[in-house]
Amino acid sequence: MAGLVAKFLSLFSSPGNAAVEPANLRDAPALARLHKTSFHRGWDIGEFEQLLADRNVLAHKLCMGRTVAGFILSRMAADEAEILSVAVASNLRGRGLSGPLVRTHLGYLAGSGIRTVFLEVEENNQPARALYARAGFNTVGRRERYYKDDSGAQLNAIVMRRDLSS
Repeated sequence: MAGLVAKFLSLFSSPGNAAVEPANLRDAPALARLHKTSFHRGWDIGEFEQLLADRNVLAHKLCMGRTVAGFILSRMAADEAEILSVAVASNLRGRGLSGPLVRTHLGYLAGSGIRTVFLEVEENNQPARALYARAGFNTVGRRERYYKDDSGAQLNAIVMRRDLSS
């Protein structure tokens, strides 16, 4: 397993002064702010505190200097995990920062014995779908009317899967 983690971590190279680090309870306010600006229904500080206190949740933050500029959270069960949320500050999107964030997180999941990772992504979110495809995820299903946009319109989700054991 250590070799697999090292392989994933060797892929990590980030532009500028970006660094990926484990997130903890002290990061809950910053993660809640990022989530609120990234999603229709942002999670509040209390929700992040619950997630970050859960021993089955793995969380990483993307730091630009002392500023939390992104995050990724997964919930683990047995040898599977589900990515719950990924966000990067809107002013930093499109700079290649989310790739190292996802790859580093996947490396830690693999090192924790996770063999398969799932996620849902809004069907029309082409940048996110491309990110996940580059990270080795494949489409395995679709959920009708899973999300709502700002207008209340119901949007479909694509279910994606990545095998970490090979």
